[in-house]
Amino acid sequence: MIKLTNLDVKKMTIGQMARMNHISEQTLRLYDREGLLSPLGRDEKNGYRYYDIRQSAQLDMIQYMKALGMPLKEIRVHMKKWDTGRLKQLLVENRDAIDRRIEELNLQKRAIERTLDSYERYEAAPPDGSIVLEYIPKRQMYVKNTNVNFYDYEIDEYERILRDLKEDMAAHAISPFFFANAGTILRRENFMKRRLYSAEVFVFVDREYVDEELITVIPPSSYLCIYCDRFEKEKEYIDRLLAEIEEKHYTVTGDYICEVIVEMPLDYTERGMFLRLQVPIRMG
Repeated sequence: MIKLTNLDVKKMTIGQMARMNHISEQTLRLYDREGLLSPLGRDEKNGYRYYDIRQSAQLDMIQYMKALGMPLKEIRVHMKKWDTGRLKQLLVENRDAIDRRIEELNLQKRAIERTLDSYERYEAAPPDGSIVLEYIPKRQMYVKNTNVNFYDYEIDEYERILRDLKEDMAAHAISPFFFANAGTILRRENFMKRRLYSAEVFVFVDREYVDEELITVIPPSSYLCIYCDRFEKEKEYIDRLLAEIEEKHYTVTGDYICEVIVEMPLDYTERGMFLRLQVPIRMG
């Protein structure tokens, strides 16, 4: 902290002015170049330029407007011609930009939380091919009908479908943070007859960030699940689920879902996925 004792506050060097106001000399030089704040006096003998302590009021105003998010060019305009109407407009724009940034950060935080949850479920999951009964709570989906039965194709068609899904989400102003672990839906009637026709792809979303009319709610239920470590095994594992349902006399109460738990690098030409194939059932 600089002491004012024996300091000529009407004739301060750039270093003294900077230390007194807790900013850097580089910042003061920038303000000088930008025409915001220049030294008030000059020593006729040595040519040095000096600041006056009274300029601290101007410096405080510059720093405050900068803290409010105003660019230096706008601050220079307002320092020369004070326009409260324009200033209020800029502050409203900055406030709205901050709100958008806060929403984006909240979305990013939720994406991180979902990803962490997915990795924890992957680490705790039973081995590939295991059939288990699980209770799964209510979920929200965004579903797109692609009009293409991806069971008729290899994984390259799935990749093309995902490009369409991404574009469709953007068209409906759904954050790209939700574009992760996309899954597919096989309607109950098709599943029960092993008619492998599905053109619906989905991602899980949060209600507070997506318009209500775009959301499909999946109610809580007990699910018969089988875990799968390769895309190519899904058809075989559907047969195993149907056999288990018949053997245990379960009643299927809803649609079959192929959920991607995690995606992982497999090689440079194919998406690696660990899947939870699931169908809601009622026992007895």
